[in-house]
Amino acid sequence: QVQLVESGGGSVQTGGSLRLSCATTAYTYRSGYMGWFRQAPGKEREGVAGIYTNSGITTIANSVKGRFTISRDNAKNTVYLQMNSLKPEDTAMYYCAAGRRSGRSWSEVSAYNYWGQGTQVTVSS
Repeated sequence: QVQLVESGGGSVQTGGSLRLSCATTAYTYRSGYMGWFRQAPGKEREGVAGIYTNSGITTIANSVKGRFTISRDNAKNTVYLQMNSLKPEDTAMYYCAAGRRSGRSWSEVSAYNYWGQGTQVTVSS
């Protein structure tokens, strides 16, 4: 059974930092690619960052580039999203995704087979 368990969300003030974690099974982790997405109320889910779990090669969305980084811990089958200099517009539910279909864009929501339950991030001004 595929499990993606996010944690680390919370409420911070503008300029603050949070680190999200997404823990999964070894089988899912070895699928090769994991991503972070977010969805604000009334908006579509959007890709934030992605990482090849084998090589560590990352992609960061332009909207968060320079503030967010994605990393992984192979020993823990866990992917992280470090979020710095947070802004109110970063407020959203953040989701971890895995099982990306071959040939599909990393930021395409429908490209992923598996999703976590989400963790809420709220940034106040």
